[in-house]
Amino acid sequence: MLFGKHVNKYYKTYFWHFFFGILALIFVDVIQLFIPEIVGKITDKIVSGEASHDNFKPILELVLYIAAVGVGMFGGRFLWRMCIFGEATGIQTDLRHKMFLKAEVLTQRYYKANKTGAILSYFSNDLETLEEVFGFGIVQFVDGVFLLVLSMIKMFLVQPILAAFCLIPLIILAVLAVFLDKAFERAFEKRQKAFEDLSDFAQESFTGIRVIKAFVKEKLELKRFSKEAIKNKDTTVKFVRLDALLNVAFDILIYTVFAIVLFGGSYLVYKNINSNGTEGLSVGKLVEFIGYLDTIIWPIFALAGIINLIARGKTSLKRISTFLDEDVEIKDAEDVVELEKIEGKIEFKNFSFAYPDAPDRDVLSDINLTVNAGETIGIVGKIGCGKSTLVNMLFRLFNVKEGTLFIDDVDIMKLPIKQVRDSIGYCPQDNFLFSDTIRNNVAFAVASASDEQIIKSTEFSSVRENIEEFNEKYETVIGENGVTLSGGQKQRISISRAILKDPAILVLDDSVSAVDVKTEETILNNIKTERKGKTTLLIASRVSTVKGLDKILVLNDGMVEAFGSHEECLEKSPIYARMVELQALEKELEEM
Repeated sequence: MLFGKHVNKYYKTYFWHFFFGILALIFVDVIQLFIPEIVGKITDKIVSGEASHDNFKPILELVLYIAAVGVGMFGGRFLWRMCIFGEATGIQTDLRHKMFLKAEVLTQRYYKANKTGAILSYFSNDLETLEEVFGFGIVQFVDGVFLLVLSMIKMFLVQPILAAFCLIPLIILAVLAVFLDKAFERAFEKRQKAFEDLSDFAQESFTGIRVIKAFVKEKLELKRFSKEAIKNKDTTVKFVRLDALLNVAFDILIYTVFAIVLFGGSYLVYKNINSNGTEGLSVGKLVEFIGYLDTIIWPIFALAGIINLIARGKTSLKRISTFLDEDVEIKDAEDVVELEKIEGKIEFKNFSFAYPDAPDRDVLSDINLTVNAGETIGIVGKIGCGKSTLVNMLFRLFNVKEGTLFIDDVDIMKLPIKQVRDSIGYCPQDNFLFSDTIRNNVAFAVASASDEQIIKSTEFSSVRENIEEFNEKYETVIGENGVTLSGGQKQRISISRAILKDPAILVLDDSVSAVDVKTEETILNNIKTERKGKTTLLIASRVSTVKGLDKILVLNDGMVEAFGSHEECLEKSPIYARMVELQALEKELEEM
């Protein structure tokens, strides 16, 4: 069957379920072979005249015997389906859970290198294939082997020469298994890759559907989708064609053997009649033999199908194993230091950082600054100067050099990842929202939050009035990534989500850029009053947003150009002075 480090444990975990399922399967195989023998006896009784229309009693007992076999087969099949198919579903569920846990701890680097559609195909097609291997695959293998062996034994007992002819398909099957295994594996791997590309293209198109419509590019996207769909179709057809050729070949082979058996069997019946039963086969024995021959057709096709299924299973297991074996780069240190409570002091010492996929280019260089607990810091600078990267360092999304970043005077690399992230409230630049109700989006970090707490957090971000204008108010479902909301509403709901957490450190990444000046002033006043004594980092593109904060950090090409009050930054930073000048000109133009 299928073996690998991520699935071997299931044979032990579900041993008894598989054991009783296989036992029930073998039981069904054994008792169903009584049917050809009984039918053969019934035939002989009818041919000999022992049973007739007027005398049905000689075969009544045999008919009841067939009925009893049918009841036994029903019970056995119900049992093996429950045991084997049920546990196959359990294995799929357990693997999916394990894969999701793995997905949660993988780094940004992994998601940058691997597309969402490809990852989703592991959770759908590949897991379904493994479920099929552990369910139908085990049934095919056990049923194929035992029913085939038992049927062949019965056939040899009835007529050895005819039985020997029936070995031909088995010999050819064994030869094909050796040659076709790799061919099936390669074909299925190409098929899965094509499905990955199609899924990823569809997912990306649906996410960006508004942009596609805005630029009237529906026809272009349809052409691109058609190209991916045709590629997926072609690889699937090649795979199915290989499987079909195998099945057709076995069809021809088996029914050729069937014809030989009928021809040879007829001759033996003729011989039996002419010798008054001393030679050849009786009609009943021929019927019995044909019954066994009919029985082995399924096992032969089952074993042929195993070639295809195991090849698919190997490919899917290899893909899933690659995913599960991916290194977990972000993890707690062995000498972890857990603080009783994080107060919010942040310190960078000679801090530099380069992304793992571009290690030779520092995004941040020689950062030295201290944010005291309770301070509200504004962060400004040109686009791409490293503002978001700087605050992202606080979440332990990347490993940093030890001794360069501290929270409450403890190296961040020594702090537990969960405690660090629990202490931070985050409103990202893209304001990601889930396809759920507004209430559940706001309460994402605090599922037990009361209605009063949720309302208070939306008042903080000045979005309560907007929410209460909706018919369903807080129970309004906002669609994927808040598609039904305006940019400003999404920003403010994201702020509410971060505020509800009441974190020691709050990070707002350009989170008031889409709101009007009055709303911005309200949010900033709420930060000053309600977050007094707690650390807040606010990335902004407008000087007016950060002018009244405790300190302002000006970044230029990943380096600190100035850090201090508005006046200090105005004096030390040409970039900040230019921003102030441009905003003043903008204000003058608006007043004209």
